[in-house]
Amino acid sequence: MQSKHNHHYNGYAVKPSAHRLPDGSFSSNLLLERADSARTEGRYQFYSLDYFANEEQALQHSARWAHHWVDTRG
Repeated sequence: MQSKHNHHYNGYAVKPSAHRLPDGSFSSNLLLERADSARTEGRYQFYSLDYFANEEQALQHSARWAHHWVDTRG
């Protein structure tokens, strides 16, 4: 289910993910990889951006958050 949310945006591979927490909520996570960088140099990981009642909401939030981060990074 998560792979349909992977996409490219302004030179970055956007890979949202979510994991279920013990209370049943989902943590919104994100991996960004810059297309023109060395493997680890252009890799950014973000954990627990926010928490949601279901996986789909968490994945959508990660994708929106990624676009905002890329757009405002300069």
